[in-house]
Amino acid sequence: MKKTLSLLLSAAMAVMCFAGCNSGNSTSSSSASGSSASSSSDSASDAGASVPSSSLESSAPEDAGTITVIDHADREVILPKEVNRVVVADVYPMASVLAVFLGSADKLVGIHPVCMSAAKNGLLGELFPEILEADTGFMTGSDLNIEELMKLEPDVVFCTAANSTLISALENAGITAVGISPSKFQYDILETYDQWIALLSQIFPESDKAEAISKYSREIYDRIQQKVASLPEEERKKVLFLFQYDETQMVTSGRNFFGQFWCEAVGAVNAAEEVAADNSNAVITMEQVYGWDPDLIFITNFTPTQPADLMGNKVGADDWSTVKAVQNGEVYKLPLGTYRSYTPSSDTPVTLLWMAQKVYPDLFEDVDMTAEVRDYYQELYGVALTDEQIGRMYNPASAGAESFR
Repeated sequence: MKKTLSLLLSAAMAVMCFAGCNSGNSTSSSSASGSSASSSSDSASDAGASVPSSSLESSAPEDAGTITVIDHADREVILPKEVNRVVVADVYPMASVLAVFLGSADKLVGIHPVCMSAAKNGLLGELFPEILEADTGFMTGSDLNIEELMKLEPDVVFCTAANSTLISALENAGITAVGISPSKFQYDILETYDQWIALLSQIFPESDKAEAISKYSREIYDRIQQKVASLPEEERKKVLFLFQYDETQMVTSGRNFFGQFWCEAVGAVNAAEEVAADNSNAVITMEQVYGWDPDLIFITNFTPTQPADLMGNKVGADDWSTVKAVQNGEVYKLPLGTYRSYTPSSDTPVTLLWMAQKVYPDLFEDVDMTAEVRDYYQELYGVALTDEQIGRMYNPASAGAESFR
């Protein structure tokens, strides 16, 4: 599990995020590519651009049956105008993003087993049951089998933009690959999601939602800033993210990871921002937690640990009883909706509002999250959620451990 999760969030997403991230991927096959090698990771050194890479003009020739896009690896990619068979490899959140974006998972013929786990245990498989029919056999852990992939006859494979080894293997096999980056945009969750949707809107113009989604996300962000921007530094809450946590290790978000954006966007302070900037998956100790003494703790869905585990000191020999967040009952599990919400996903804008309300409940006491989430999904995606479904999204504490793998 550790290997698969790292894959997601060196990028993600993830988070996701996401997004196959901090560890290597490999491809294996006896097919035309004939190679097996480790991938490069999607690192924070990927520079963001002032103009979305997905909107740049391309010089590649097109005919009546093709389109050309610039992916997040800055590659010109020629695709058929009508894309009907899609495989999502190591950029995990993209399966959920694409299903919600298209309003259907019919085009998804192959997804990573990690994507399938999230689909089965979150709401995605319930909203789009056809995704449960997608093939997962082309990948085992971080190994992609080109021969099995080719049997799916994909029009396009979405993969992590910085995974040059995988992209080369796909190209050598005559398979069209589009690189998606979870980290190119400096771990800015809203910008990253905007860029994903902008690229998808070019590939599937009949479902173009780029402008509407970006507008909504920015309105949520601005709405939050109006209430938190003037907070004095001494009144800003200190937040700790537990990305992974069990009896063997504790992993958080340093300055160069999604947790930093979440904190800054809601007017909080990342308790672990002093962790080295180049160490996104930062392993920390209880001694460091005691020193930071966070006001709130958010636990991601990339670990089965629940708030009750901290409250009851149920993880290893760690004693959380003196930590302010635990004493005040300010420990929360992140929402588990269409994907694991720590990474970019369709849930990103409403997750931001939910987090702001948790951090500063007095400032956001007028926010009705059930109504916000219902309206967001109905108006932007045409998805009608029940109150019960929304309740499960925002209260995943009773979910089984399989939900977080």
